[in-house]
Amino acid sequence: MPSIYDIKPAFQNLLRPITNSLARIGITPNQVTTAAAVLSIAVGLAIYRWHENRLVLLALPIFLFIRMALNAIDGMLAREHDMKSDLGAFLNELGDVISDTALYLPFAAIPHFNPILVIVLVLLAALTEMTGVVAVQIKASRRYEGPMGKSDRAFVFGIIGLVLAVGVPTGAWCSIILWIILAALILTICNRIRKALQEVK
Repeated sequence: MPSIYDIKPAFQNLLRPITNSLARIGITPNQVTTAAAVLSIAVGLAIYRWHENRLVLLALPIFLFIRMALNAIDGMLAREHDMKSDLGAFLNELGDVISDTALYLPFAAIPHFNPILVIVLVLLAALTEMTGVVAVQIKASRRYEGPMGKSDRAFVFGIIGLVLAVGVPTGAWCSIILWIILAALILTICNRIRKALQEVK
Protein backbone atom coordinates (compact mmCIF):
# COMPACT_ATOMS: atom_id res chain seq x y z
CA MET A 1 0.00 0.00 0.00
CA PRO A 2 1.29 3.52 -0.75
CA SER A 3 2.56 5.55 2.18
CA ILE A 4 4.11 8.94 2.80
CA TYR A 5 7.11 6.90 3.97
CA ASP A 6 7.80 6.26 0.27
CA ILE A 7 9.00 9.86 -0.18
CA LYS A 8 11.52 9.48 2.66
CA PRO A 9 14.61 9.32 0.37
CA ALA A 10 13.79 12.68 -1.21
CA PHE A 11 13.10 14.18 2.22
CA GLN A 12 16.44 12.88 3.48
CA ASN A 13 18.26 14.49 0.58
CA LEU A 14 16.86 17.87 1.62
CA LEU A 15 17.96 17.31 5.22
CA ARG A 16 21.43 15.95 4.48
CA PRO A 17 23.24 19.33 4.72
CA ILE A 18 21.69 19.92 8.16
CA THR A 19 22.57 16.38 9.21
CA ASN A 20 26.18 16.82 8.12
CA SER A 21 26.41 20.06 10.09
CA LEU A 22 25.03 18.41 13.23
CA ALA A 23 27.52 15.57 12.88
CA ARG A 24 30.41 18.05 12.63
CA ILE A 25 29.48 19.69 15.93
CA GLY A 26 29.13 16.36 17.71
CA ILE A 27 25.36 15.88 17.87
CA THR A 28 24.50 12.18 18.19
CA PRO A 29 21.42 10.35 16.86
CA ASN A 30 20.44 9.40 20.42
CA GLN A 31 20.36 13.07 21.38
CA VAL A 32 18.13 13.86 18.41
CA THR A 33 15.80 10.92 19.17
CA THR A 34 15.51 11.92 22.82
CA ALA A 35 14.86 15.55 21.92
CA ALA A 36 12.04 14.53 19.56
CA ALA A 37 10.36 12.47 22.30
CA VAL A 38 10.72 15.21 24.95
CA LEU A 39 9.37 17.88 22.59
CA SER A 40 6.46 15.58 21.65
CA ILE A 41 5.52 15.24 25.31
CA ALA A 42 5.69 19.02 25.76
CA VAL A 43 3.50 19.69 22.71
CA GLY A 44 1.05 16.97 23.77
CA LEU A 45 0.70 18.47 27.24
CA ALA A 46 0.11 21.90 25.69
CA ILE A 47 -2.65 20.51 23.47
CA TYR A 48 -4.28 18.78 26.44
CA ARG A 49 -4.14 21.93 28.58
CA TRP A 50 -4.86 24.64 26.00
CA HIS A 51 -6.65 22.93 23.11
CA GLU A 52 -9.18 25.79 23.01
CA ASN A 53 -6.36 28.05 21.81
CA ARG A 54 -6.03 28.02 18.02
CA LEU A 55 -2.33 28.89 18.17
CA VAL A 56 -1.66 25.77 20.22
CA LEU A 57 -3.50 23.65 17.65
CA LEU A 58 -1.59 25.37 14.85
CA ALA A 59 1.62 24.34 16.57
CA LEU A 60 0.70 20.67 16.04
CA PRO A 61 1.15 20.46 12.24
CA ILE A 62 4.29 22.58 12.49
CA PHE A 63 5.78 20.34 15.16
CA LEU A 64 4.76 17.13 13.38
CA PHE A 65 6.77 18.28 10.37
CA ILE A 66 9.72 19.06 12.66
CA ARG A 67 9.36 15.64 14.28
CA MET A 68 9.46 13.91 10.89
CA ALA A 69 12.63 15.86 10.11
CA LEU A 70 14.20 14.85 13.42
CA ASN A 71 13.28 11.21 12.82
CA ALA A 72 14.97 11.33 9.43
CA ILE A 73 18.02 13.13 10.81
CA ASP A 74 18.66 10.65 13.63
CA GLY A 75 18.60 7.78 11.14
CA MET A 76 21.02 9.51 8.79
CA LEU A 77 23.36 10.38 11.64
CA ALA A 78 23.41 6.73 12.67
CA ARG A 79 23.86 5.25 9.20
CA GLU A 80 25.90 7.82 7.34
CA HIS A 81 28.16 9.00 10.18
CA ASP A 82 28.85 5.65 11.83
CA MET A 83 26.93 6.41 15.02
CA LYS A 84 24.76 3.30 15.25
CA SER A 85 24.35 1.87 18.75
CA ASP A 86 22.32 -0.80 20.49
CA LEU A 87 20.84 1.85 22.78
CA GLY A 88 19.87 3.86 19.71
CA ALA A 89 17.82 0.95 18.37
CA PHE A 90 15.78 0.92 21.58
CA LEU A 91 15.43 4.70 21.71
CA ASN A 92 14.35 4.89 18.07
CA GLU A 93 11.47 2.42 18.42
CA LEU A 94 10.36 3.43 21.90
CA GLY A 95 10.65 7.12 21.05
CA ASP A 96 8.20 6.74 18.18
CA VAL A 97 5.58 5.09 20.40
CA ILE A 98 6.09 7.63 23.19
CA SER A 99 5.80 10.53 20.74
CA ASP A 100 2.66 9.16 19.06
CA THR A 101 1.01 8.59 22.44
CA ALA A 102 1.94 12.04 23.73
CA LEU A 103 0.74 13.86 20.60
CA TYR A 104 -2.48 11.99 19.80
CA LEU A 105 -3.89 10.98 23.20
CA PRO A 106 -4.71 14.63 24.12
CA PHE A 107 -7.32 14.63 21.35
CA ALA A 108 -9.48 12.65 23.79
CA ALA A 109 -9.96 15.94 25.67
CA ILE A 110 -11.20 17.85 22.60
CA PRO A 111 -15.01 17.99 22.24
CA HIS A 112 -16.53 15.54 19.70
CA PHE A 113 -13.39 13.38 19.62
CA ASN A 114 -14.61 10.15 21.20
CA PRO A 115 -12.13 9.37 24.02
CA ILE A 116 -12.52 5.61 23.59
CA LEU A 117 -11.79 5.82 19.86
CA VAL A 118 -8.74 7.99 20.54
CA ILE A 119 -7.40 5.52 23.10
CA VAL A 120 -7.96 2.57 20.73
CA LEU A 121 -6.27 4.55 17.95
CA VAL A 122 -3.20 5.17 20.10
CA LEU A 123 -3.04 1.46 21.03
CA LEU A 124 -3.33 0.39 17.39
CA ALA A 125 -0.66 2.91 16.40
CA ALA A 126 1.67 1.26 18.93
CA LEU A 127 0.75 -2.16 17.54
CA THR A 128 1.62 -1.10 13.99
CA GLU A 129 5.14 -0.25 15.14
CA MET A 130 5.37 -3.44 17.19
CA THR A 131 4.32 -5.43 14.13
CA GLY A 132 7.05 -3.80 12.08
CA VAL A 133 9.65 -4.69 14.71
CA VAL A 134 8.42 -8.26 15.26
CA ALA A 135 9.05 -8.90 11.56
CA VAL A 136 12.76 -8.81 12.36
CA GLN A 137 12.31 -11.74 14.77
CA ILE A 138 11.23 -13.99 11.91
CA LYS A 139 14.26 -12.80 9.92
CA ALA A 140 12.32 -10.37 7.71
CA SER A 141 13.29 -6.72 7.40
CA ARG A 142 11.75 -4.01 9.57
CA ARG A 143 8.38 -3.36 7.93
CA TYR A 144 7.14 0.16 7.16
CA GLU A 145 4.08 -0.51 4.96
CA GLY A 146 1.05 1.79 5.04
CA PRO A 147 -1.53 3.02 4.60
CA MET A 148 -1.28 4.40 8.17
CA GLY A 149 2.36 4.26 9.17
CA LYS A 150 4.12 6.78 11.38
CA SER A 151 4.49 9.44 8.70
CA ASP A 152 0.91 8.94 7.49
CA ARG A 153 -0.43 9.40 11.03
CA ALA A 154 1.59 12.56 11.39
CA PHE A 155 0.20 13.89 8.11
CA VAL A 156 -3.42 13.12 9.03
CA PHE A 157 -3.20 14.59 12.53
CA GLY A 158 -1.34 17.58 11.17
CA ILE A 159 -4.25 18.25 8.82
CA ILE A 160 -6.72 17.81 11.69
CA GLY A 161 -4.77 20.28 13.82
CA LEU A 162 -4.65 22.76 10.94
CA VAL A 163 -8.40 22.42 10.27
CA LEU A 164 -9.20 23.08 13.93
CA ALA A 165 -6.70 25.94 14.11
CA VAL A 166 -8.39 27.83 11.26
CA GLY A 167 -11.68 27.67 13.12
CA VAL A 168 -13.56 24.71 11.65
CA PRO A 169 -15.90 23.58 14.46
CA THR A 170 -15.70 20.06 15.81
CA GLY A 171 -18.65 17.80 15.08
CA ALA A 172 -19.64 14.43 13.67
CA TRP A 173 -16.70 14.54 11.25
CA CYS A 174 -14.36 14.02 14.21
CA SER A 175 -15.68 10.51 14.90
CA ILE A 176 -15.81 9.70 11.19
CA ILE A 177 -12.14 10.55 10.69
CA LEU A 178 -11.18 8.52 13.77
CA TRP A 179 -13.02 5.46 12.41
CA ILE A 180 -11.23 5.87 9.08
CA ILE A 181 -7.85 6.06 10.83
CA LEU A 182 -8.70 2.97 12.91
CA ALA A 183 -9.60 0.99 9.79
CA ALA A 184 -6.39 2.12 8.09
CA LEU A 185 -4.33 1.10 11.13
CA ILE A 186 -5.82 -2.39 11.12
CA LEU A 187 -5.07 -2.64 7.40
CA THR A 188 -1.52 -1.47 8.07
CA ILE A 189 -0.97 -4.19 10.66
CA CYS A 190 -2.28 -6.81 8.25
CA ASN A 191 -0.09 -5.49 5.43
CA ARG A 192 3.04 -5.60 7.57
CA ILE A 193 2.36 -9.15 8.72
CA ARG A 194 1.62 -10.26 5.16
CA LYS A 195 4.73 -8.63 3.69
CA ALA A 196 6.97 -10.03 6.42
CA LEU A 197 5.64 -13.56 5.87
CA GLN A 198 6.08 -13.21 2.11
CA GLU A 199 9.65 -12.04 2.57
CA VAL A 200 10.72 -15.07 4.62
CA LYS A 201 9.09 -17.68 2.37
